[in-house]
Amino acid sequence: MLEHLFGSKTRADMLRIFFREPQKALYVRELTRLLDTQINAVRREIESLTSLGLLIEKEADLTAALAAGEAGAALRKYYVVNMDHILYNELRALILRSQIVDEQALLKELREKGGTIDILLITGVFTGDKHAPVDMLIVGDIKPQRVAKSIENYEARFGSSIRYTTMTRQEFVDRRHMMDKFLFSILEAEHIFIVKELDV
Repeated sequence: MLEHLFGSKTRADMLRIFFREPQKALYVRELTRLLDTQINAVRREIESLTSLGLLIEKEADLTAALAAGEAGAALRKYYVVNMDHILYNELRALILRSQIVDEQALLKELREKGGTIDILLITGVFTGDKHAPVDMLIVGDIKPQRVAKSIENYEARFGSSIRYTTMTRQEFVDRRHMMDKFLFSILEAEHIFIVKELDV
């Protein structure tokens, strides 16, 4: 949706990455890696967003970079979202809403193509629970390749990974009966059931 509004997939995906962690400074090659696109396209979008005042250049934290052994850190230009920009709050709200739409599309795709799903539970990045051991639990007669492809496509759009785990119905029942620590840590985290065909 955002690429249609902004006229560029690279720009839309870049804004998603910057607004996900607005205080985090990023450099061009790092963005190129996250976006999986050409460096010239990234430079072009950075120049455009900087001229609009949405991104600002930031001094590198050389102490942290040198401690991490990052070569060439002093030569890099880092960029960060300008949180003082007049459109910051409106853009952030738009990007968050767009992400919700994309999350719904992912969940719909998983339900339709992922196999016979008895439980589809989201937590972690989807609910803001940083202590959850995974972001998604899928239980049932799963089609692993289709699930992996759907999630891989979503990850590529947002430049971040989704931690997910799959179980058969029997494995879920057995683990629940044994009070499996991993399973219960998922159920104890803040979560939302998208599909719930089994008693939990």
